[in-house]
Amino acid sequence: MKSHRKVIELYVRSRMGFVNITPQVRAAVSESGIREGLCLVNSMHITSSVFINDDESGLIEDYTHWLEDLAPYDPSPERYHHNRTGESNGDAHHKRQIMGREVVVAVTNGALDFGTWEQIFYGEFDGHRKKRILIKIIGE
Repeated sequence: MKSHRKVIELYVRSRMGFVNITPQVRAAVSESGIREGLCLVNSMHITSSVFINDDESGLIEDYTHWLEDLAPYDPSPERYHHNRTGESNGDAHHKRQIMGREVVVAVTNGALDFGTWEQIFYGEFDGHRKKRILIKIIGE
């Protein structure tokens, strides 16, 4: 069995944002030379996420509003106990928990084996700094 590891870096200028990283993941699968296997993609930060969904602007906007309704940004220590530690990103931890840490996609015939409309996204919930995403591909 072979494995291939690649780390990509992103910098999201806004506090919350979504980036379609499917092209970078496809490139990593191609670089790996693996024809049959699995591709893991995960955020290496506790305030960001990797998930699969449709690349449709209305859906992305809906996520922004939905997540803000569920866990509104509030840097004060009154809403989020986490902010009592001197942090101001308690909401970002909750948003990450909802959206998830990673995805696994089958690799078939050297390509990501997606369902219709599926794309891989990076979700940022505490932006303004460089973040890393791990792509790990295993197989033959």
